Amino acid sequence: MPLSSVHTPHLDLIDSPADLKGLSRPALHALAEELRAGLLAQVDATGGHLSANLGVVELTLALHRIFDAPEDRLVWDVGHQTYLHKMLTDRRGEIGRLRQRGGPAGFTRRAESPYDPFGAGHSSTSISAALGIAIAAKQQESARHAVAIIGDGAMTAGQAFEALNHAGDCHANLLVILNDNEMSISRNVGALNQHLTRLRSMPLVEKLRHSGESVLAQAGPLGDLLGSTRAGLRDGMRHLMGASSLFEELGFRYYGPIDGHDLDALLDTLGNLRDQPGPRLLHVVTQKGRGLAEAERDPVRYHGVGQHTVSRLASRETAPVASAPTRPTWTEAAADILCRKAEADPRIVAITPAMVEGSGLQAFQERFPDRLHDVGIAEQHAVTLAGGLATEGLRPVVAIYSTFLQRAWDQVIHDIALQNLPVVFLVDRAGLVGPDGPTHAGSFDMSLGLSIPNLRLAVPADRRDLEAAMEAALAHDGPTMIRFPRDRCPPDLGDPVPDSDDPWAPRLLRQSGHAAERLLVVSAGPLAEALQPICEELDLGLLDLRWVKPLPCEAIATLADLHAGLVTVEEGSRAGGAGAEILSRLLESGRPRPALRLGIDDRFIEHGSREECLADTGLDFQSLADSIAAFLDRISDS
Repeated sequence: MPLSSVHTPHLDLIDSPADLKGLSRPALHALAEELRAGLLAQVDATGGHLSANLGVVELTLALHRIFDAPEDRLVWDVGHQTYLHKMLTDRRGEIGRLRQRGGPAGFTRRAESPYDPFGAGHSSTSISAALGIAIAAKQQESARHAVAIIGDGAMTAGQAFEALNHAGDCHANLLVILNDNEMSISRNVGALNQHLTRLRSMPLVEKLRHSGESVLAQAGPLGDLLGSTRAGLRDGMRHLMGASSLFEELGFRYYGPIDGHDLDALLDTLGNLRDQPGPRLLHVVTQKGRGLAEAERDPVRYHGVGQHTVSRLASRETAPVASAPTRPTWTEAAADILCRKAEADPRIVAITPAMVEGSGLQAFQERFPDRLHDVGIAEQHAVTLAGGLATEGLRPVVAIYSTFLQRAWDQVIHDIALQNLPVVFLVDRAGLVGPDGPTHAGSFDMSLGLSIPNLRLAVPADRRDLEAAMEAALAHDGPTMIRFPRDRCPPDLGDPVPDSDDPWAPRLLRQSGHAAERLLVVSAGPLAEALQPICEELDLGLLDLRWVKPLPCEAIATLADLHAGLVTVEEGSRAGGAGAEILSRLLESGRPRPALRLGIDDRFIEHGSREECLADTGLDFQSLADSIAAFLDRISDS
């Protein structure tokens, strides 16, 4: 049920946001309902982020009615809530291919449209970007407006406050819209959330703020004097009632909170704020999942949904039952092992940056509520917090996506590795992630991790490897990183040849019957499963590394000496990755071999299905088979 299947007479009149200017208020209200219905149809057809988009229908419409995009710059934080923004701008005709190869991205992207002035995907960047745009406008003597739209969950990250602090100090002409829905992906946590709750519950102060404005505006100089006195009384009331806005202390004029689903209030308020100078913040309260009862009740569950979820709800159908048992995901397998380890070891604590559900930690949270620390969108803090816990004898496990760990490498190096603290990093979504595209791909963690002293790095190929890696990591008196992809987890790819109980040793999964004429394929991670039938067909040796740091150099060199050549395979950046490290070590030891390195190229891989993304960089089954066979032919001919 794509957008084109929904009756949208008002939306059909909109070719650009400029067309909104001529609509009456009743027509705008009707358009809001069409947008919500169209959104439900579109996400049902393609899958994607549902709850967050349902919560910003009226806000998106009001912003495009009041401001003049793309001349005015609307900078959306994260960007996953911009499906409606894309419908109203120049991408409605392509929205049926949202998050699919060749279609619009699931986040804002400069290369996609002039209406996306700044790309996004990670949180808490919008205020910094919009502030840069505002400063540039001042320097260029431009009258364009800069607006940052940021959620209360994203506001917990340090970068947002760094930007607020700078904006308040330089008196930038910047409007920040705080979209307060009490959520990031999970429920928000922390003192800032409590502060916003207090602001939401103080309507008396806002009545004092706004009462009499029209009278004072007509009173000339006396009105200015009374206005400043009234402002002082208002601010005094705020302090006396404990409702002083943190944002006002940072130099912003604070407005709100207002109902983010009251379109008329949004239009009037944004119209009033549009041409006011200086830094100002509008606090808008919205409901994530608005308009879909199930999403309103459980916005976490409907944060991101698959195809046909909405239509199944409408028909009261349940999700289709798989015809055969499916493997657990790597996320589920890691979370299950962690729970069992925590049951046996009370020192184990888990830390996550606002990703309890995403990292599969719901069961851990239920069983060990005092041993799970959800720190909000604060990756740097999460890592250093783990370091502090480790100094006191605990065994902290940081469950984090590879793409979000990129925000905390300084802490990994300075606070953890330099002090050799026993912190375990469960690095999820390592590799290519499909529809979420390059902003969420985990391409770089292995290359970065390999360069850091003291840090051990596991690349399990199956659940057996994963459990062994976690056992070794929790027993190790130093930092360990365990990386795994967004995929299903194989239970067991087979016993090593010969059998070995050493958890740090590589696992030879297959010996070649004619090694001297054949290749040794060295796999760093779960692509070993796809490589097994290829190696069987071509009679190649297959080595599952299990660990890339410490790298089992002697074992690799000994096996490589027996083969005609070497192929390394990794779902990570080839630059500085496992393959580069292996070949460098062989060269340094005076034992170089003809080699082929397969991995993620030096480019960002576009969004699409996971299989399409793997094919783009030569890591899908057919590409692997073709590349390895061609290399074997070349070696055989030489």
